[in-house]
Amino acid sequence: MTTNDTPVSTNFIRQIITQDLKENKNQGKVATRFPPEPNGYLHIGHAKSICLNFGIAGEFKGTCNLRFDDTNPEKENIEYMESIERDVKWLGFEWAGLYNASDYFEQLYSYAVQLIEQGLAYVDSLSAEEIRVYRGTLTEPGKESPDRNRSIEENLDLFTRMRAGEFADGAYVLRAKIDMASPNINMRDPAIYRIRRVHHHRTGDAWCIYPMYDYTHCISDAIEGITHSICTLEFEDHRPLYDWVLDKLQTPSHPQQIEFARLQLEYTIVSKRKLNQLVTEKHVNGWDDPRMPTIAGLRRAGFTPKAIRDFCERIGVTKQNSWIEIGVLEYCIREDLNENALRAMAVLQPLRVVIENYPDGQVEQLEISNHPQKPELGKRQVPFSKVILIEQDDFAAIPPPKYKRLIEGGEVRLRGSYVIKCNEIIKSAEGVITELRCSYDPDTLGKNPEGRKVKGVIHWVSEAESAEAEIRLYDRLFTVPSPDNEPNFLDVINHDSLEVLEGCRVEASLAQASPENRYQFERTGYFCLDSVDSVDGKLVFNRTVTLREGGWAKD
Repeated sequence: MTTNDTPVSTNFIRQIITQDLKENKNQGKVATRFPPEPNGYLHIGHAKSICLNFGIAGEFKGTCNLRFDDTNPEKENIEYMESIERDVKWLGFEWAGLYNASDYFEQLYSYAVQLIEQGLAYVDSLSAEEIRVYRGTLTEPGKESPDRNRSIEENLDLFTRMRAGEFADGAYVLRAKIDMASPNINMRDPAIYRIRRVHHHRTGDAWCIYPMYDYTHCISDAIEGITHSICTLEFEDHRPLYDWVLDKLQTPSHPQQIEFARLQLEYTIVSKRKLNQLVTEKHVNGWDDPRMPTIAGLRRAGFTPKAIRDFCERIGVTKQNSWIEIGVLEYCIREDLNENALRAMAVLQPLRVVIENYPDGQVEQLEISNHPQKPELGKRQVPFSKVILIEQDDFAAIPPPKYKRLIEGGEVRLRGSYVIKCNEIIKSAEGVITELRCSYDPDTLGKNPEGRKVKGVIHWVSEAESAEAEIRLYDRLFTVPSPDNEPNFLDVINHDSLEVLEGCRVEASLAQASPENRYQFERTGYFCLDSVDSVDGKLVFNRTVTLREGGWAKD
Protein backbone atom coordinates (compact mmCIF):
# COMPACT_ATOMS: atom_id res chain seq x y z
CA MET A 1 0.00 0.00 0.00
CA THR A 2 2.77 2.45 0.91
CA THR A 3 6.23 2.72 2.35
CA ASN A 4 6.56 2.52 6.13
CA ASP A 5 9.14 5.23 6.77
CA THR A 6 6.77 7.86 8.14
CA PRO A 7 5.73 7.53 11.82
CA VAL A 8 1.97 7.40 12.34
CA SER A 9 0.17 9.31 15.08
CA THR A 10 -3.35 8.68 16.25
CA ASN A 11 -6.29 10.92 15.32
CA PHE A 12 -10.04 10.91 15.68
CA ILE A 13 -10.58 9.05 12.39
CA ARG A 14 -8.23 6.24 13.40
CA GLN A 15 -10.04 6.10 16.75
CA ILE A 16 -13.42 5.75 14.99
CA ILE A 17 -12.12 2.95 12.80
CA THR A 18 -10.46 1.19 15.73
CA GLN A 19 -13.79 1.22 17.59
CA ASP A 20 -15.66 0.00 14.49
CA LEU A 21 -13.29 -2.95 14.23
CA LYS A 22 -13.78 -3.77 17.92
CA GLU A 23 -17.53 -3.86 17.28
CA ASN A 24 -16.99 -5.90 14.10
CA LYS A 25 -18.74 -3.34 11.93
CA ASN A 26 -18.51 -4.04 8.20
CA GLN A 27 -17.41 -7.60 9.12
CA GLY A 28 -14.05 -6.23 10.22
CA LYS A 29 -13.37 -4.69 6.82
CA VAL A 30 -11.79 -1.28 6.17
CA ALA A 31 -12.15 0.18 2.68
CA THR A 32 -11.39 3.79 1.80
CA ARG A 33 -11.08 5.71 -1.46
CA PHE A 34 -9.48 8.84 -2.89
CA PRO A 35 -12.01 10.39 -5.33
CA PRO A 36 -10.56 13.44 -7.15
CA GLU A 37 -12.29 15.24 -9.98
CA PRO A 38 -9.94 15.22 -13.00
CA ASN A 39 -10.29 18.96 -13.65
CA GLY A 40 -6.77 20.00 -12.67
CA TYR A 41 -3.53 18.82 -11.12
CA LEU A 42 -3.44 17.59 -7.53
CA HIS A 43 -2.05 19.98 -4.90
CA ILE A 44 -0.62 19.74 -1.40
CA GLY A 45 -4.14 19.65 0.06
CA HIS A 46 -4.89 16.53 -1.96
CA ALA A 47 -1.63 15.04 -0.68
CA LYS A 48 -3.08 15.23 2.85
CA SER A 49 -6.19 13.34 1.73
CA ILE A 50 -4.13 10.80 -0.22
CA CYS A 51 -1.86 10.11 2.75
CA LEU A 52 -4.85 9.83 5.08
CA ASN A 53 -6.96 7.50 2.94
CA PHE A 54 -4.17 5.26 1.72
CA GLY A 55 -2.41 5.40 5.09
CA ILE A 56 -5.50 4.25 7.00
CA ALA A 57 -6.09 1.43 4.53
CA GLY A 58 -2.50 0.29 4.95
CA GLU A 59 -2.53 0.60 8.73
CA PHE A 60 -5.73 -1.44 9.13
CA LYS A 61 -4.85 -3.96 6.39
CA GLY A 62 -7.71 -2.70 4.25
CA THR A 63 -8.04 -1.38 0.71
CA CYS A 64 -8.07 2.06 -0.89
CA ASN A 65 -9.47 2.77 -4.33
CA LEU A 66 -8.61 5.58 -6.69
CA ARG A 67 -11.83 6.82 -8.28
CA PHE A 68 -12.18 9.67 -10.73
CA ASP A 69 -15.29 11.77 -10.16
CA ASP A 70 -15.76 12.40 -13.88
CA THR A 71 -19.33 13.71 -13.97
CA ASN A 72 -18.53 17.22 -15.25
CA PRO A 73 -16.94 16.63 -18.68
CA GLU A 74 -16.72 20.34 -19.54
CA LYS A 75 -13.75 20.73 -17.19
CA GLU A 76 -12.20 17.25 -17.23
CA ASN A 77 -9.71 15.54 -19.51
CA ILE A 78 -7.29 12.64 -19.86
CA GLU A 79 -4.24 14.80 -19.09
CA TYR A 80 -5.53 15.46 -15.58
CA MET A 81 -6.36 11.79 -15.03
CA GLU A 82 -2.86 10.73 -16.05
CA SER A 83 -1.29 13.37 -13.82
CA ILE A 84 -3.36 12.20 -10.84
CA GLU A 85 -2.31 8.58 -11.30
CA ARG A 86 1.31 9.68 -11.64
CA ASP A 87 1.17 11.80 -8.48
CA VAL A 88 -0.43 9.10 -6.32
CA LYS A 89 2.20 6.59 -7.40
CA TRP A 90 5.02 9.10 -6.90
CA LEU A 91 3.86 9.70 -3.32
CA GLY A 92 4.39 5.97 -2.77
CA PHE A 93 0.87 4.55 -2.86
CA GLU A 94 -0.87 1.82 -4.85
CA TRP A 95 -4.63 1.63 -5.24
CA ALA A 96 -6.61 -1.58 -4.81
CA GLY A 97 -8.92 -0.65 -7.67
CA LEU A 98 -9.01 2.09 -10.30
CA TYR A 99 -12.54 3.30 -11.02
CA ASN A 100 -14.46 6.15 -12.61
CA ALA A 101 -17.84 7.53 -11.64
CA SER A 102 -18.68 7.13 -15.34
CA ASP A 103 -18.36 3.35 -14.83
CA TYR A 104 -21.62 3.63 -12.92
CA PHE A 105 -23.63 5.89 -15.24
CA GLU A 106 -26.14 3.16 -16.10
CA GLN A 107 -26.55 2.14 -12.45
CA LEU A 108 -26.88 5.74 -11.36
CA TYR A 109 -29.61 6.23 -13.92
CA SER A 110 -31.43 3.13 -12.68
CA TYR A 111 -31.22 4.33 -9.09
CA ALA A 112 -32.67 7.68 -10.15
CA VAL A 113 -35.59 5.83 -11.75
CA GLN A 114 -36.09 4.02 -8.42
CA LEU A 115 -36.34 7.37 -6.62
CA ILE A 116 -38.92 8.58 -9.13
CA GLU A 117 -40.93 5.37 -8.75
CA GLN A 118 -40.97 5.88 -4.98
CA GLY A 119 -42.21 9.43 -5.41
CA LEU A 120 -38.88 10.74 -4.12
CA ALA A 121 -37.68 12.57 -7.24
CA TYR A 122 -39.31 14.79 -9.84
CA VAL A 123 -38.47 16.52 -13.10
CA ASP A 124 -38.44 20.29 -12.69
CA SER A 125 -38.65 22.95 -15.41
CA LEU A 126 -37.52 25.86 -13.23
CA SER A 127 -34.38 27.62 -14.42
CA ALA A 128 -31.20 27.53 -12.32
CA GLU A 129 -31.87 31.09 -11.15
CA GLU A 130 -35.49 30.28 -10.25
CA ILE A 131 -34.38 27.22 -8.29
CA ARG A 132 -31.94 29.40 -6.37
CA VAL A 133 -34.68 31.88 -5.49
CA TYR A 134 -37.17 29.12 -4.57
CA ARG A 135 -34.58 27.48 -2.30
CA GLY A 136 -34.85 30.26 0.28
CA THR A 137 -32.12 31.42 2.65
CA LEU A 138 -30.44 30.32 5.85
CA THR A 139 -33.17 32.13 7.80
CA GLU A 140 -36.17 31.63 5.49
CA PRO A 141 -37.61 28.33 4.24
CA GLY A 142 -37.82 27.60 0.55
CA LYS A 143 -40.99 27.19 -1.43
CA GLU A 144 -42.06 24.29 -3.54
CA SER A 145 -41.65 24.24 -7.31
CA PRO A 146 -44.90 24.18 -9.32
CA ASP A 147 -43.58 20.89 -10.80
CA ARG A 148 -42.99 19.23 -7.45
CA ASN A 149 -46.26 17.29 -7.53
CA ARG A 150 -46.04 15.88 -11.04
CA SER A 151 -47.29 12.31 -11.22
CA ILE A 152 -44.80 9.47 -11.06
CA GLU A 153 -45.78 8.49 -14.61
CA GLU A 154 -45.13 11.97 -15.95
CA ASN A 155 -41.76 12.17 -14.19
CA LEU A 156 -40.70 8.79 -15.56
CA ASP A 157 -41.71 9.85 -19.06
CA LEU A 158 -39.88 13.18 -18.86
CA PHE A 159 -36.75 11.62 -17.37
CA THR A 160 -36.69 8.97 -20.11
CA ARG A 161 -36.99 11.72 -22.72
CA MET A 162 -34.26 13.75 -21.00
CA ARG A 163 -31.92 10.81 -21.48
CA ALA A 164 -33.06 10.41 -25.09
CA GLY A 165 -31.99 13.98 -25.83
CA GLU A 166 -35.39 15.45 -26.60
CA PHE A 167 -34.84 18.62 -24.57
CA ALA A 168 -32.40 21.50 -24.68
CA ASP A 169 -29.68 21.97 -22.12
CA GLY A 170 -31.16 23.53 -18.99
CA ALA A 171 -34.77 22.79 -19.96
CA TYR A 172 -35.20 20.34 -17.07
CA VAL A 173 -33.39 18.96 -14.04
CA LEU A 174 -34.22 15.95 -11.92
CA ARG A 175 -34.53 16.90 -8.24
CA ALA A 176 -34.77 14.79 -5.11
CA LYS A 177 -38.03 15.41 -3.24
CA ILE A 178 -36.99 15.93 0.38
CA ASP A 179 -37.98 19.03 2.40
CA MET A 180 -38.10 22.61 1.16
CA ALA A 181 -38.35 23.83 4.77
CA SER A 182 -35.30 21.95 6.00
CA PRO A 183 -32.86 24.09 8.04
CA ASN A 184 -30.14 22.42 5.94
CA ILE A 185 -30.29 24.06 2.51
CA ASN A 186 -28.64 21.01 0.96
CA MET A 187 -31.81 19.04 1.74
CA ARG A 188 -34.16 21.45 -0.04
CA ASP A 189 -34.87 19.31 -3.09
CA PRO A 190 -31.33 19.23 -4.50
CA ALA A 191 -30.78 18.65 -8.21
CA ILE A 192 -29.44 15.17 -8.95
CA TYR A 193 -29.39 15.21 -12.79
CA ARG A 194 -28.97 17.95 -15.38
CA ILE A 195 -29.05 18.05 -19.17
CA ARG A 196 -25.66 18.86 -20.64
CA ARG A 197 -24.60 18.06 -24.19
CA VAL A 198 -20.86 17.73 -23.66
CA HIS A 199 -18.56 15.09 -25.11
CA HIS A 200 -17.24 12.90 -22.30
CA HIS A 201 -13.61 11.74 -22.46
CA ARG A 202 -14.63 8.17 -21.60
CA THR A 203 -18.27 7.69 -22.64
CA GLY A 204 -18.17 9.93 -25.70
CA ASP A 205 -21.66 11.15 -26.67
CA ALA A 206 -23.56 8.25 -25.13
CA TRP A 207 -25.05 10.52 -22.48
CA CYS A 208 -26.57 13.99 -22.58
CA ILE A 209 -27.61 13.94 -18.92
CA TYR A 210 -25.07 13.81 -16.12
CA PRO A 211 -25.55 13.11 -12.40
CA MET A 212 -24.61 15.67 -9.76
CA TYR A 213 -21.73 15.08 -7.36
CA ASP A 214 -23.74 14.66 -4.13
CA TYR A 215 -25.91 12.02 -5.76
CA THR A 216 -23.09 10.23 -7.55
CA HIS A 217 -20.57 10.14 -4.75
CA CYS A 218 -22.51 8.24 -2.12
CA ILE A 219 -23.78 5.64 -4.60
CA SER A 220 -20.29 5.11 -6.02
CA ASP A 221 -19.01 4.55 -2.48
CA ALA A 222 -21.78 2.03 -1.84
CA ILE A 223 -21.19 0.14 -5.10
CA GLU A 224 -17.47 -0.19 -4.30
CA GLY A 225 -18.12 -1.37 -0.74
CA ILE A 226 -16.37 1.60 0.84
CA THR A 227 -16.69 1.44 4.63
CA HIS A 228 -15.38 4.88 5.60
CA SER A 229 -15.96 7.75 3.19
CA ILE A 230 -13.42 10.31 4.40
CA CYS A 231 -13.80 13.85 3.07
CA THR A 232 -13.07 17.44 3.99
CA LEU A 233 -15.08 19.53 6.41
CA GLU A 234 -17.04 21.48 3.81
CA PHE A 235 -19.00 18.27 3.11
CA GLU A 236 -20.24 17.99 6.70
CA ASP A 237 -23.50 19.75 5.80
CA HIS A 238 -23.87 17.38 2.84
CA ARG A 239 -23.75 14.26 5.01
CA PRO A 240 -27.54 14.19 5.63
CA LEU A 241 -28.05 14.10 1.86
CA TYR A 242 -25.41 11.37 1.52
CA ASP A 243 -27.29 9.28 4.06
CA TRP A 244 -30.74 10.14 2.65
CA VAL A 245 -29.87 8.86 -0.82
CA LEU A 246 -28.46 5.59 0.51
CA ASP A 247 -31.34 5.11 2.95
CA LYS A 248 -33.90 5.44 0.16
CA LEU A 249 -32.18 3.13 -2.33
CA GLN A 250 -31.36 -0.56 -2.19
CA THR A 251 -27.61 -0.06 -2.55
CA PRO A 252 -25.15 -2.88 -1.73
CA SER A 253 -23.82 -1.06 1.36
CA HIS A 254 -24.09 2.13 3.39
CA PRO A 255 -20.67 3.72 4.01
CA GLN A 256 -20.02 6.07 6.91
CA GLN A 257 -19.00 9.60 5.93
CA ILE A 258 -16.37 11.21 8.18
CA GLU A 259 -15.13 14.78 7.72
CA PHE A 260 -11.78 16.33 8.59
CA ALA A 261 -10.34 19.84 8.27
CA ARG A 262 -8.85 20.66 4.88
CA LEU A 263 -5.28 21.86 4.56
CA GLN A 264 -4.82 25.64 4.65
CA LEU A 265 -1.16 26.40 4.03
CA GLU A 266 0.32 29.88 4.32
CA TYR A 267 1.51 31.67 1.17
CA THR A 268 -0.39 29.27 -1.08
CA ILE A 269 -3.64 28.92 -3.00
CA VAL A 270 -5.28 25.49 -3.19
CA SER A 271 -8.42 26.39 -5.11
CA LYS A 272 -8.30 24.54 -8.43
CA ARG A 273 -10.15 27.40 -10.08
CA LYS A 274 -7.56 29.91 -8.93
CA LEU A 275 -4.65 27.60 -9.73
CA ASN A 276 -6.09 27.17 -13.21
CA GLN A 277 -6.30 30.97 -13.50
CA LEU A 278 -2.63 31.27 -12.57
CA VAL A 279 -1.78 28.80 -15.34
CA THR A 280 -4.09 30.05 -18.09
CA GLU A 281 -3.18 33.71 -17.51
CA LYS A 282 0.52 32.75 -17.46
CA HIS A 283 1.32 34.10 -14.02
CA VAL A 284 3.27 30.84 -13.68
CA ASN A 285 4.84 28.48 -16.21
CA GLY A 286 2.31 25.66 -16.09
CA TRP A 287 0.78 23.36 -13.48
CA ASP A 288 4.23 21.98 -12.64
CA ASP A 289 5.89 25.36 -12.06
CA PRO A 290 8.04 24.88 -8.92
CA ARG A 291 6.26 27.83 -7.28
CA MET A 292 2.91 26.05 -7.54
CA PRO A 293 1.58 24.04 -4.57
CA THR A 294 0.73 21.19 -6.93
CA ILE A 295 2.36 17.82 -6.33
CA ALA A 296 3.85 18.11 -9.83
CA GLY A 297 5.28 21.53 -8.93
CA LEU A 298 6.68 20.31 -5.63
CA ARG A 299 8.25 17.32 -7.37
CA ARG A 300 9.86 19.55 -10.01
CA ALA A 301 11.13 21.83 -7.24
CA GLY A 302 12.91 18.88 -5.66
CA PHE A 303 10.55 17.89 -2.87
CA THR A 304 10.62 14.21 -1.98
CA PRO A 305 7.66 11.89 -1.40
CA LYS A 306 9.02 11.17 2.08
CA ALA A 307 9.06 14.86 3.02
CA ILE A 308 5.48 15.37 1.85
CA ARG A 309 4.26 12.27 3.68
CA ASP A 310 6.09 13.45 6.79
CA PHE A 311 4.50 16.89 6.47
CA CYS A 312 1.00 15.42 6.15
CA GLU A 313 1.55 13.30 9.25
CA ARG A 314 3.03 16.16 11.29
CA ILE A 315 0.15 18.56 10.71
CA GLY A 316 -2.31 15.94 11.92
CA VAL A 317 -6.00 15.38 11.28
CA THR A 318 -8.53 17.51 13.14
CA LYS A 319 -12.14 18.67 12.96
CA GLN A 320 -11.23 22.38 13.09
CA ASN A 321 -9.86 24.46 10.23
CA SER A 322 -6.58 26.20 10.95
CA TRP A 323 -3.66 27.69 9.05
CA ILE A 324 -0.43 25.74 8.78
CA GLU A 325 2.82 27.70 8.67
CA ILE A 326 4.76 27.21 5.45
CA GLY A 327 7.81 26.71 7.65
CA VAL A 328 6.49 23.27 8.64
CA LEU A 329 6.65 22.07 5.04
CA GLU A 330 10.08 23.66 4.60
CA TYR A 331 11.31 21.99 7.78
CA CYS A 332 10.22 18.56 6.50
CA ILE A 333 12.09 18.89 3.21
CA ARG A 334 15.18 20.36 4.89
CA GLU A 335 15.27 17.48 7.35
CA ASP A 336 15.03 14.90 4.57
CA LEU A 337 17.55 16.56 2.27
CA ASN A 338 20.03 17.32 5.04
CA GLU A 339 20.01 13.60 5.78
CA ASN A 340 20.02 12.27 2.23
CA ALA A 341 21.08 14.86 -0.36
CA LEU A 342 24.55 14.51 -1.84
CA ARG A 343 26.85 17.48 -1.37
CA ALA A 344 28.26 19.37 -4.33
CA MET A 345 29.79 22.74 -5.10
CA ALA A 346 28.25 25.35 -7.36
CA VAL A 347 29.32 28.95 -7.92
CA LEU A 348 26.32 31.12 -8.70
CA GLN A 349 28.10 34.44 -9.32
CA PRO A 350 31.63 33.54 -10.38
CA LEU A 351 34.77 35.51 -9.62
CA ARG A 352 37.93 34.32 -11.37
CA VAL A 353 40.89 33.35 -9.19
CA VAL A 354 44.31 32.65 -10.69
CA ILE A 355 46.63 30.66 -8.42
CA GLU A 356 49.94 31.94 -9.69
CA ASN A 357 52.21 29.39 -8.02
CA TYR A 358 50.17 26.36 -9.12
CA PRO A 359 51.76 24.44 -12.03
CA ASP A 360 50.47 25.40 -15.49
CA GLY A 361 48.39 22.70 -17.14
CA GLN A 362 48.14 20.55 -14.02
CA VAL A 363 44.73 19.15 -13.03
CA GLU A 364 44.56 17.47 -9.65
CA GLN A 365 41.67 15.15 -8.78
CA LEU A 366 40.76 15.81 -5.16
CA GLU A 367 38.62 13.32 -3.26
CA ILE A 368 35.83 15.07 -1.38
CA SER A 369 33.13 13.39 0.73
CA ASN A 370 29.65 13.18 -0.75
CA HIS A 371 28.14 13.62 2.72
CA PRO A 372 30.11 14.62 5.83
CA GLN A 373 27.92 12.54 8.17
CA LYS A 374 27.54 9.53 5.87
CA PRO A 375 30.84 7.99 4.86
CA GLU A 376 28.92 5.11 3.28
CA LEU A 377 27.90 7.49 0.49
CA GLY A 378 31.52 7.60 -0.55
CA LYS A 379 33.64 10.30 -2.10
CA ARG A 380 33.74 12.06 -5.45
CA GLN A 381 36.63 13.39 -7.47
CA VAL A 382 36.65 17.16 -7.92
CA PRO A 383 39.24 18.60 -10.33
CA PHE A 384 41.51 21.38 -9.06
CA SER A 385 43.54 23.55 -11.42
CA LYS A 386 45.42 26.82 -11.71
CA VAL A 387 42.30 28.88 -12.41
CA ILE A 388 39.29 28.44 -10.16
CA LEU A 389 36.03 30.30 -9.60
CA ILE A 390 34.64 31.46 -6.27
CA GLU A 391 31.52 33.41 -5.33
CA GLN A 392 31.80 37.15 -5.79
CA ASP A 393 30.58 37.78 -2.26
CA ASP A 394 33.25 35.45 -0.85
CA PHE A 395 35.73 38.26 -1.47
CA ALA A 396 35.60 41.76 0.00
CA ALA A 397 37.97 44.56 -0.94
CA ILE A 398 36.70 46.44 2.11
CA PRO A 399 35.61 43.73 4.53
CA PRO A 400 32.82 44.36 7.06
CA PRO A 401 33.41 43.54 10.75
CA LYS A 402 33.94 39.83 11.56
CA TYR A 403 34.27 38.95 7.86
CA LYS A 404 35.79 35.44 7.62
CA ARG A 405 36.19 35.02 3.87
CA LEU A 406 38.85 36.14 1.43
CA ILE A 407 40.36 39.63 1.59
CA GLU A 408 43.41 41.19 0.01
CA GLY A 409 46.43 39.91 1.89
CA GLY A 410 44.27 37.39 3.74
CA GLU A 411 43.92 33.63 3.62
CA VAL A 412 40.96 31.30 3.29
CA ARG A 413 40.56 27.55 2.93
CA LEU A 414 38.97 26.13 -0.20
CA ARG A 415 36.49 23.37 0.65
CA GLY A 416 38.26 20.01 0.55
CA SER A 417 41.36 21.63 -0.90
CA TYR A 418 44.16 24.06 -0.09
CA VAL A 419 44.59 27.32 1.73
CA ILE A 420 44.98 30.26 -0.65
CA LYS A 421 46.10 33.84 -0.10
CA CYS A 422 44.97 36.86 -2.12
CA ASN A 423 47.95 38.85 -3.33
CA GLU A 424 46.47 41.18 -5.93
CA ILE A 425 43.11 42.50 -7.15
CA ILE A 426 42.53 43.03 -10.88
CA LYS A 427 39.88 45.57 -11.86
CA SER A 428 38.29 46.64 -15.13
CA ALA A 429 38.52 50.18 -16.47
CA GLU A 430 35.22 50.85 -14.70
CA GLY A 431 36.66 49.73 -11.37
CA VAL A 432 34.85 46.37 -11.24
CA ILE A 433 36.81 43.49 -9.71
CA THR A 434 37.32 40.93 -12.48
CA GLU A 435 40.06 38.67 -11.14
CA LEU A 436 42.09 37.82 -8.06
CA ARG A 437 45.73 36.80 -8.16
CA CYS A 438 46.41 34.35 -5.39
CA SER A 439 48.95 31.81 -4.17
CA TYR A 440 48.33 28.47 -2.53
CA ASP A 441 50.10 26.58 0.25
CA PRO A 442 50.80 23.05 -1.11
CA ASP A 443 51.24 21.71 2.44
CA THR A 444 47.65 22.48 3.47
CA LEU A 445 45.74 19.75 1.61
CA GLY A 446 43.70 18.05 4.32
CA LYS A 447 45.51 19.81 7.15
CA ASN A 448 45.92 23.21 8.75
CA PRO A 449 48.91 25.41 7.95
CA GLU A 450 51.65 25.51 10.52
CA GLY A 451 51.93 28.57 12.73
CA ARG A 452 48.75 30.31 11.63
CA LYS A 453 44.98 29.77 11.92
CA VAL A 454 42.66 30.05 8.92
CA LYS A 455 39.03 30.50 9.97
CA GLY A 456 37.11 30.88 6.73
CA VAL A 457 36.11 28.05 4.35
CA ILE A 458 34.59 28.81 0.93
CA HIS A 459 33.44 26.67 -1.98
CA TRP A 460 34.86 26.78 -5.50
CA VAL A 461 35.02 25.03 -8.87
CA SER A 462 37.73 24.70 -11.48
CA GLU A 463 37.14 27.10 -14.34
CA ALA A 464 38.18 24.69 -17.07
CA GLU A 465 36.82 21.52 -15.48
CA SER A 466 33.38 22.76 -14.39
CA ALA A 467 30.06 22.81 -16.23
CA GLU A 468 27.93 25.83 -17.05
CA ALA A 469 24.44 25.90 -15.57
CA GLU A 470 21.38 28.05 -15.22
CA ILE A 471 20.20 28.22 -11.64
CA ARG A 472 16.70 29.25 -10.68
CA LEU A 473 16.09 30.68 -7.23
CA TYR A 474 12.43 30.24 -6.32
CA ASP A 475 10.68 32.11 -3.55
CA ARG A 476 7.09 32.09 -2.30
CA LEU A 477 4.51 32.89 -4.96
CA PHE A 478 2.55 35.31 -2.76
CA THR A 479 3.66 38.18 -0.53
CA VAL A 480 1.08 37.63 2.21
CA PRO A 481 0.38 34.53 4.32
CA SER A 482 -3.33 34.32 3.36
CA PRO A 483 -3.71 35.27 -0.32
CA ASP A 484 -7.15 33.63 -0.40
CA ASN A 485 -8.42 36.28 2.02
CA GLU A 486 -7.48 39.16 -0.30
CA PRO A 487 -10.14 40.85 -2.47
CA ASN A 488 -8.08 39.79 -5.49
CA PHE A 489 -5.42 37.17 -4.90
CA LEU A 490 -3.60 38.25 -8.07
CA ASP A 491 -2.79 41.58 -6.42
CA VAL A 492 -0.50 39.87 -3.92
CA ILE A 493 1.55 37.79 -6.34
CA ASN A 494 5.24 38.02 -5.53
CA HIS A 495 6.77 39.32 -8.75
CA ASP A 496 10.23 38.50 -7.40
CA SER A 497 9.37 34.85 -6.80
CA LEU A 498 11.81 33.70 -9.49
CA GLU A 499 15.38 34.84 -10.02
CA VAL A 500 17.23 33.24 -12.94
CA LEU A 501 21.01 33.17 -12.72
CA GLU A 502 22.86 32.40 -15.94
CA GLY A 503 26.54 31.64 -16.38
CA CYS A 504 26.76 29.74 -13.10
CA ARG A 505 29.35 26.99 -12.79
CA VAL A 506 28.91 23.61 -11.13
CA GLU A 507 31.14 20.60 -10.51
CA ALA A 508 31.74 18.63 -13.70
CA SER A 509 30.12 15.54 -12.15
CA LEU A 510 26.76 17.34 -12.09
CA ALA A 511 26.63 17.13 -15.86
CA GLN A 512 25.42 13.56 -15.23
CA ALA A 513 22.71 14.59 -12.76
CA SER A 514 19.15 13.27 -13.12
CA PRO A 515 15.91 14.93 -11.97
CA GLU A 516 15.61 12.41 -9.13
CA ASN A 517 18.97 13.48 -7.68
CA ARG A 518 18.89 16.15 -4.99
CA TYR A 519 21.96 18.09 -3.94
CA GLN A 520 23.05 20.41 -1.23
CA PHE A 521 25.03 23.07 -3.02
CA GLU A 522 27.39 23.81 -0.16
CA ARG A 523 26.67 27.09 1.64
CA THR A 524 23.93 27.89 -0.91
CA GLY A 525 20.85 25.69 -0.56
CA TYR A 526 19.20 22.48 -1.74
CA PHE A 527 18.77 22.02 -5.48
CA CYS A 528 17.63 19.53 -8.07
CA LEU A 529 17.97 19.24 -11.82
CA ASP A 530 14.95 20.70 -13.62
CA SER A 531 13.04 17.83 -15.21
CA VAL A 532 11.63 19.89 -18.09
CA ASP A 533 14.15 22.45 -19.28
CA SER A 534 17.39 20.50 -18.79
CA VAL A 535 17.67 19.25 -22.38
CA ASP A 536 20.35 18.94 -25.06
CA GLY A 537 23.18 19.27 -22.57
CA LYS A 538 21.78 22.40 -20.91
CA LEU A 539 21.89 22.17 -17.13
CA VAL A 540 19.11 23.89 -15.19
CA PHE A 541 18.92 23.54 -11.42
CA ASN A 542 15.96 24.58 -9.26
CA ARG A 543 16.33 25.67 -5.66
CA THR A 544 14.12 23.49 -3.50
CA VAL A 545 14.66 25.31 -0.22
CA THR A 546 17.27 27.47 1.46
CA LEU A 547 19.69 25.96 3.95
CA ARG A 548 18.13 27.65 6.94
CA GLU A 549 14.71 28.78 8.05
CA GLY A 550 14.16 32.40 7.11
CA GLY A 551 16.42 32.15 4.08
CA TRP A 552 13.68 33.30 1.71
CA ALA A 553 13.31 36.92 0.67
CA LYS A 554 11.75 39.00 3.39
CA ASP A 555 8.15 40.13 3.01
